Amino acid sequence: MSKYWNPAKSQLEDIPGMDVSKLSIDTLTVATRFENPGTEPLVNPIYHSSTYIMKHVDDYLRILKESGYIYGRLGNPNSDAVECAINAIEGGAGTLVFTSGMAAISSVLIGFLQAGDHVICQNPCYSATFDCLDKILKKYGVETTWVPAGCALREYEQTIKPNTKLLYGESPCNPNMTVLDLEAFGKLGATRGILTLVDSTFASPFCQPAIRYGIDISMHSCTKYLGGHSDLTAGCLTFKDVQNWKEMKRYQSSLGVQLSPHDGSLLLRGIKTLHVRMPRHSSNALKVAEFLERHPKVQYVLYPGLKSHPQHDIAVRQMVRGFSGMIAVEIKGGVEGGKAFVENLHLAQLAVSLGGVETLVQHPATMTHGPMIMSDDERRKAGITEGLVRISIGLEDPGDLIKDFDGALEHVKKGN
Repeated sequence: MSKYWNPAKSQLEDIPGMDVSKLSIDTLTVATRFENPGTEPLVNPIYHSSTYIMKHVDDYLRILKESGYIYGRLGNPNSDAVECAINAIEGGAGTLVFTSGMAAISSVLIGFLQAGDHVICQNPCYSATFDCLDKILKKYGVETTWVPAGCALREYEQTIKPNTKLLYGESPCNPNMTVLDLEAFGKLGATRGILTLVDSTFASPFCQPAIRYGIDISMHSCTKYLGGHSDLTAGCLTFKDVQNWKEMKRYQSSLGVQLSPHDGSLLLRGIKTLHVRMPRHSSNALKVAEFLERHPKVQYVLYPGLKSHPQHDIAVRQMVRGFSGMIAVEIKGGVEGGKAFVENLHLAQLAVSLGGVETLVQHPATMTHGPMIMSDDERRKAGITEGLVRISIGLEDPGDLIKDFDGALEHVKKGN
């Protein structure tokens, strides 16, 4: 039986004769399982039941106290299983899984903030995060100060107010791949008594275990690398402190954003190959990024594994098992150049999302960060340029991908 830690049940399981704390992440991604009573299946079954039978009225409060199962919205065995697996990888005090990445983000913002509170967040960030802070929470009296993504930590520090309750970061950043110094970020929050939250989706917990750098809350859209196959939507929050986990668990139940058993099962399956997929994503991305950086129709490439990346030294220090598969590339010719590139690919597919086995591309200025979310002025302030293309490199042969990108770049007009 492998190690898992579920703070609700206060259980710690070990492999007999082994020090689980010394197992590699490769082993933890495969071997972490949730224990079932009696005969144990190798693969967790899917528990479709929406409710659970009790023999006595008094069982209700007893089961709630023991964190057993009463009703699907309050928790289910499949969610518990995948929470244990993610928590083992992250090294946290507890993990919760949600119906999507934005369900995780909006829940933690609603749960830990109130009217009169102040947030400091980098710009750019994921478009829906921007919308949630700039449009939705603003209506309820939560103030947000925006600092440039990739800025020195002093810009966060200089904007702290007496009512600052949350420092929010992304690393690498969506969509322009800036890297945040997680250790310094965590220390700043701890020193000033302010919660720190980092969206580490672009890195995955395999490449970048954020909790281990002192971050209070590590967030991932599990739809991406953790799921890995573009067939589910899910999100997760991992907490450094168990008290914050307990508080968020209560809010999660009331908000009704618990992950479904079916998606929990798919997510757990995806996690079992995370340690195999991520090195290939990383090696493929580096080869493609090096090719694009040399191409005459490319203005610049931002990939943490390139020495030309402004925060390459930080990435080397904290992205301990590879630089992931996300690339930002500025195509010459602005909007028309970017469109010509993405619309003339054949192997890579034009689609939003990322982190799957297939290579995907999208044009942020007209798609994810387009006019339905951000104005032209807001995009300029965020540094989202007109020719910027976001690439999620998959598991195809890198030579085939390079040929596909080379062919698409032929459709970008010369002289731009």
